[in-house]
Amino acid sequence: MKLASYWLDTSTPFAGGATGPVEGTYDVAVIGGGLTGSSAALALARKGARVVLFEADIIGSAASGRNGGMCNNGFAQDYGAMSERLGREAANTLYRAFDAGVDMVEKLIAEERIDCNFARVGKLKLAAKPEHYDKLARAQELLAANVDPDTEMVSRAGLAAEVGTDRYHGGLIYRKSATIHIGRFVRGLAEAAARHGVDIHEHTPMTGLKPAPGGGHVVETSKGSVRAAQVLLASGISHVGRPLSWVRRRIVPVGAFIIVTEPLPRDLLSRLMPRRRNCVDTKNLVNYFRTTPDNRLLFGGRARFAVSNPASDTKSGAILNAALNDVFPELRDTRIDYCWGGMVDMTRDRLPRAGERNGIYYSMGYSGHGTQMSTLMGTIMADVMGGHAEKNPWKDFRWPAIPGHFGKPWFLPVLGAYYRMKDRFQ
Repeated sequence: MKLASYWLDTSTPFAGGATGPVEGTYDVAVIGGGLTGSSAALALARKGARVVLFEADIIGSAASGRNGGMCNNGFAQDYGAMSERLGREAANTLYRAFDAGVDMVEKLIAEERIDCNFARVGKLKLAAKPEHYDKLARAQELLAANVDPDTEMVSRAGLAAEVGTDRYHGGLIYRKSATIHIGRFVRGLAEAAARHGVDIHEHTPMTGLKPAPGGGHVVETSKGSVRAAQVLLASGISHVGRPLSWVRRRIVPVGAFIIVTEPLPRDLLSRLMPRRRNCVDTKNLVNYFRTTPDNRLLFGGRARFAVSNPASDTKSGAILNAALNDVFPELRDTRIDYCWGGMVDMTRDRLPRAGERNGIYYSMGYSGHGTQMSTLMGTIMADVMGGHAEKNPWKDFRWPAIPGHFGKPWFLPVLGAYYRMKDRFQ
């Protein structure tokens, strides 16, 4: 079993990095080489900007190359509750932004000819308990009437045509969602940005950020410094470092873990996942699963509220393997080939944040739904930085600090125990 991301292990490493020194003057400096940073750099370069991108590790090394490879539309939260809290019109606007994110991923793949196995297979949200089905049904009725007619309920009796398990009690289909080989996609975006003239420096963490005399910013890195008229922070909380520590009070990093099986016989996989949809359940400590392009089954979730490291990943992999066997008993003797973890940047309301603070632009906090939203927001931030703030769907959202959170998530074990209790009794 490899303690490594399947996506990064089965995609070609980025090869378009800059070979010159870190120096000079740019229109924009992008901090972070994931989906947000790579899509923003590409969009900015297409507009004629001179762009430099700094990645602390390798392209896609963090959440962008370590997730489940699901490109899903729809909220993680209940649509009805979102409508009550934000108002129906605002909720619909944000819902359509997630739809637009999936469309943007598909558009960029076509335009830049990125080979990443994109397929509109749909998402199936599975009711873990009978009462969860009733809640999903109410949500689907509202969705169909107001914002997404491409949804459909599946009864427990009808689930056999969707997924080969009797563990669930029906589900809700979102037809616009897609699967993607996320490693090939994020690295393909970076290659496209490099082709359009972006200077991309891997293994180059930002170490300092300060105003430049006469305007703009000086971005200091481990390999030198540049001057940039604008800066976009497109990096997760674990990579922002001291120069922008204010972010740490507004985002909580939560561990997410994934296992991937050995390649499965096609007939077995067709019994378990006949439509090859993205599947996610309704538990608070969620599990999700999908097939891979080479006929494996990927199974992930919030196995433990812990950071990712080899020991933690191994423990989490064992928990996920037990959950996989509970859902699909046929796989009890199946070999697990990959196990890895990563950190999901969660905001308090599980919605992203994007905008400008003290002359620094940012987009982050995708809360587990980053594939489509990070790609969309990277592209949109290129417009926002060009003077079109109205295009930012999150422009009116305040971002207060999380009470009692000063950078280290001391409360995660308590939160994990709370969610485990809710899953047991609700």
